[in-house]
Amino acid sequence: MTKMMNLSPETVSLLLLLALLSPTLLLCSGDSTTVEDESPPTVCIIGSGIGGSSVAHFLRNYSASTALSRSRILMFERHERVGGRMRTVTVSGDTFEAGGSILHPKNYHARDFVKRFNLTVRSPTAIEESSAVGIWDGKRFVFKTFGSSVKIPFVDKIVSWVNDVYLFVRYGLSLLRMSHFIESMIDNFLKYYESLESRPVFDSVEGMLKWSGLYNLTKVTLQEKLSEAQLSPLLVNELVTVITRINYGQSVLISGLAGAVSLAGSGGGLWSVEGGNWQMAAKLINHSDVTLHLNEQIESVSHLGDYYELKSAKGNSFKCDVTVVSTPLDEVDIQFSPAISIPKRELQHTHATFVRGLLNPGYFGMKSVSDVPALVGTLEDPLIPFSCISILRKYSATDMTYKMFTRQPASDSLLDELFSARTETVRIDWGAYPKYHAPEVFAPFILDDHHLYYVNAFENAASTMETSAVAGENMARLIVSRFRTKESSSSSSSSSDTRSCSSGLHSDM
Repeated sequence: MTKMMNLSPETVSLLLLLALLSPTLLLCSGDSTTVEDESPPTVCIIGSGIGGSSVAHFLRNYSASTALSRSRILMFERHERVGGRMRTVTVSGDTFEAGGSILHPKNYHARDFVKRFNLTVRSPTAIEESSAVGIWDGKRFVFKTFGSSVKIPFVDKIVSWVNDVYLFVRYGLSLLRMSHFIESMIDNFLKYYESLESRPVFDSVEGMLKWSGLYNLTKVTLQEKLSEAQLSPLLVNELVTVITRINYGQSVLISGLAGAVSLAGSGGGLWSVEGGNWQMAAKLINHSDVTLHLNEQIESVSHLGDYYELKSAKGNSFKCDVTVVSTPLDEVDIQFSPAISIPKRELQHTHATFVRGLLNPGYFGMKSVSDVPALVGTLEDPLIPFSCISILRKYSATDMTYKMFTRQPASDSLLDELFSARTETVRIDWGAYPKYHAPEVFAPFILDDHHLYYVNAFENAASTMETSAVAGENMARLIVSRFRTKESSSSSSSSSDTRSCSSGLHSDM
């Protein structure tokens, strides 16, 4: 038989009190356990270009001490390859950049990516760096610099010096004023690399541009800004026009900031990644613990209370706490629920045509192909059917690979006029960048009141690989900042609940 314990009346009363209070104690401790055991958030990124891959990279770098440090990152790419508008093309076994091609020496994020992942910097080849440039008005070359067929360093230096003098004779002090205009823009852009302590987190494109002093450049055209800077109309209508047509496929009526970025892309020290710039995105993705879904086109994004549901063309469904759109929404059909509101814009299509063969000197009124400059730029005239033609590789005097930009698809009849021989032709159609105008209107970084973000909103300021990386870095900081704010609120709420439990216990006792 079990012997019964003799309990004092005081002990019995205490046990009864604890029994009555136990549900309250369990409720308080249970809430705490739920917070700790909460599953890590899922971040979904639509697009695998430099913008999306930069978001993933910087999220991993900046999310320590937040719930995002344990996050799952899913990335969706509608094509079979990563890189977005960074892509290479193969012509007769040789590889060339077909999309985003060049990087500026002060593109510090890109330089860091290359160094971090042991990629190799590729400098321009001799033919790509050729000083032989011609400006074609549709009937004749209105200006041509000198080239050198003798690849001896001191000869190249002499030719370069002669061309500098020739340029100064034609354009005068306007060249120095243009250089100052470019450097001023670059100095302001470099503020985006300042320390995290001195650099705010931006929740809008406008705020980001105003802080760096670049916003006003988006309110006027490049032509207006250069006139204000006292550049001669001759320089603007010739040299500047050639550059904007090559880099953005548009005239000097583009916005001032896009124009300034375009001009910066015509300077010296330009570089790319050996084997293709797309490798930067691939390395960022591989080193960010991303689950990559190739050939997965997202068709809808729906906010369902506490999460987003993404549905793909394959019939797959994904649950996401954070959704980042890192692809231009202008030409993709993604249905958002609730609907989002962004300013309407068009993309400027650039048709890149690669030809192995030989240019027709007769088209340019020349007797020999050697008389045609290595780079032919064009003035703004709707009757001129191409923006530029350049030599990418020279195999012999009668065999070369060329790259040509046009605003419309290059027909066979046009190519037969321009080339006396074609052994291989590759065409690529890019929705390359926005059609710029002034004043620019920007889409929001945050597309709803929750966690739906749009990296490409920054493209209306300027579209380059580095500006996408800069926007991606800020986007990662913005997401982390808003999560920290949310966690602080939750923490305060949890503390209040704990105090409520304690005060209730004290009250009951």
